[in-house]
Amino acid sequence: MSGDIDWRDGQPWSRRYGDVYFSREGGLGQARHVFLAGNRLAERFAALPPNGQFTIAETGFGTGLSFLAAWQLFEQVAPPSAQLHFLSTERHPLDVAQLAAAAALWPELAGRAAALCAQMLALPPGWHRCLLAGGRVGLTLLVGDACATLGDVTATVDAWFLDGFTPDRNPEMWSDALLAQIARLSHPGTTCATWASSGGVRRGLIAAGFAVSRAPGFGTKWEMLRGTFSRGAASPACAPWLRRPAAMPDARDAIVIGGGLAGTAAAASLAARGLDVTLLDRRPALAAEASGNAQGVLYIKPSAHGTALTDLSLSGLAFTRRELERRLPADGRAWADCGVLALAHDAAEADRQTALAALGWPAGFVRAVGAAEATALAGVALSSGGLFYGTAGWAHPPALCGALADHARIATRFDAEVVGLHRAADGRWRVAMSDGTTFEAAVVIVAGGFDTARLPLLAHLPLKAIRGQITGVVATPDSARLATVLCGESYVAPARDGRHWLGATFDIGDTDTRLRPSDDLANVEALRALAPALATALGTEASNVVQHESRAGIRCVTPDYLPIVGAVADADLFRDRFASLARDATTTFDTDAPWLDGLLVSTGHGSRGLVTAPIAGELIASLITGEPLPLPDRVVQALGAARFLARALKRGRTIA
Repeated sequence: MSGDIDWRDGQPWSRRYGDVYFSREGGLGQARHVFLAGNRLAERFAALPPNGQFTIAETGFGTGLSFLAAWQLFEQVAPPSAQLHFLSTERHPLDVAQLAAAAALWPELAGRAAALCAQMLALPPGWHRCLLAGGRVGLTLLVGDACATLGDVTATVDAWFLDGFTPDRNPEMWSDALLAQIARLSHPGTTCATWASSGGVRRGLIAAGFAVSRAPGFGTKWEMLRGTFSRGAASPACAPWLRRPAAMPDARDAIVIGGGLAGTAAAASLAARGLDVTLLDRRPALAAEASGNAQGVLYIKPSAHGTALTDLSLSGLAFTRRELERRLPADGRAWADCGVLALAHDAAEADRQTALAALGWPAGFVRAVGAAEATALAGVALSSGGLFYGTAGWAHPPALCGALADHARIATRFDAEVVGLHRAADGRWRVAMSDGTTFEAAVVIVAGGFDTARLPLLAHLPLKAIRGQITGVVATPDSARLATVLCGESYVAPARDGRHWLGATFDIGDTDTRLRPSDDLANVEALRALAPALATALGTEASNVVQHESRAGIRCVTPDYLPIVGAVADADLFRDRFASLARDATTTFDTDAPWLDGLLVSTGHGSRGLVTAPIAGELIASLITGEPLPLPDRVVQALGAARFLARALKRGRTIA
């Protein structure tokens, strides 16, 4: 998957396309002349209002040089509170070593290049949100075919960097289909610039709606092209409940209900955008419920068929890993970069893993290993191989929750339950607490796990409770050799504070958190099936399991096992407005869904919360502020809260 490059005369050169990555006469000079000056970025950045946003999109990330140059210019001339959003496509991303080698050519960009390289782990296909400059600069890298990935973008782009290898060697990057996507994402006044000045490129841009002019090129290249979009913006074409309410970029405060991973992630992302956040939880501390386990596994189980859950998980895994790196020390207590070994515990799983490995993932992300290599990676004897996820590991969820909530703009309030939630006549939301206090804000995000549906406005959400008990077993000298997380039908992690955690049980509909010795026995038996040698090393005899430490929590899931993230509709008005779906599921509508403006939700993360909750928080903040989203539009639609209302009507059913 990685870019296939050689170095010729000190410059990177693509073997795949037989072309240079940038001008031999100076890549940085070319980026500044063509893309920065060609789009008049210095004056446009300087003219941004306080808290203003500017969005650039690029059709070939390459070495990241144009992004680094734009970032540098933005910090030099834009107002300190403004934000830069940069979207870039790349079918064959360079690995970290290749990026670092290219960046070494431009010493003045060294600091920014180092920050970028620190975010560029082995990236699987999909969307990857990177936060830089303390969150002021956001890079969303779309790994895959440019036309296909841009087809899932809904952002409004202010300036285009039209890059890529020459049209005769990489025609897909200059195709009419790609230019149509560029036009779809542009608005009147959107600019573009490119070093490619051929007649075909010029005619294609004109046909797409750009007024194009020629300008002097860089170095020995006679000409370049620059243009301004002159057509109206395209309107979204999808069902009303799949569209989103208008953003609230002027919102300056928010209330988040729930102090677990979903709530603290949303609070952190909102605070980073300058909102004052009040974080409420009925328990006496953060992460007191399902997010309070000593170890959570960064584990995903992707499908070979490209599902919404797979796309969410791939983006979420990389985002959580970046959040861990920038917020917590990798000290073996807060989190560990140890990898996850998903064992092929039966024939069906082995077949599934074989199909998955055949898709050609970056080796640093996941690779198939046999029993011998699995044993070497794990440090304990294993009888089967599996898939090794090299960028995964485990984390201490309470530490991550604490780090996410540690922001000057986040105030926490504990030991009181939300008993009332309504939108007042002035458009602001009021939250009443069981201790008599009230809070108000422009927006409210409910991230209370299974308790979310206890609020009347959210009672229609079909959440299912799942009880899970984990068991902590004291490490022995032999078990302490475990060097990576092992997963199968259960999991076990390397020791943290002298204890391994095993689990977890999975009891649907059970909300009783009292500890059960029988569940500890079940966890130990599951370990015996997963890794018999490790179980023996731990000395886990059934007679003394009850002496080990245990913890039980309630996770919640949805009927389709996708989280619910995004805006909330008025359920009664929704049923009235779209009642004809019960008679004809193909009915189309020219009206919007009855959104409860300013009310959003993040729940249903189940056992994948460590992977999905942080990226969900970033999505929540992006929806509110109106900035480019961190996930493909089809995934955002799949996460929408109103999907269950629409499905119920189509199936002739009602939900509470």
